[in-house]
Amino acid sequence: MVAVCGLDCGQCAMKDGCAGCSETEGKPFEGVGQCPLFACCREKEQDSCGQCGGCGLKDRLIAEFNALRIPDMPEVTGLNTLPGSYVNLQYVLPGGQEVKFWRDDRVYLGNQLEKLGSGRCYGLLADEKYLMVCEYGQDGADPEIIIFKKRSVGL
Repeated sequence: MVAVCGLDCGQCAMKDGCAGCSETEGKPFEGVGQCPLFACCREKEQDSCGQCGGCGLKDRLIAEFNALRIPDMPEVTGLNTLPGSYVNLQYVLPGGQEVKFWRDDRVYLGNQLEKLGSGRCYGLLADEKYLMVCEYGQDGADPEIIIFKKRSVGL
């Protein structure tokens, strides 16, 4: 199955918990808000290959992540739709305050990449306004924010 935006649902780690974007009007995870790609791609005309030919949000985000040139982070080649409740890690700030930066009830675009030469991973997450790269251990243990920034372009 291919999503409205052209993402390959068969490659998504969340495919077993997803009800499909077309079938749910862009709310593939029960009780979670609309995917940022769905509204964009529904508003714009898709090109003949099924990729979102109008907004290009996914491709722009991939380019933005790669432009960060984070040492030991492999090239980003794809993003998946992910429910916030699945990826919204809790971070400890220098003053000891624990905080989450994303909303559990939204859908985001993200990926997990193995940090080269390490047992840790990079977690990538973005929406229309912000992008974040964090580093963490197995099952999200000991997360550290590498970059959290407002995007210079939106949809």
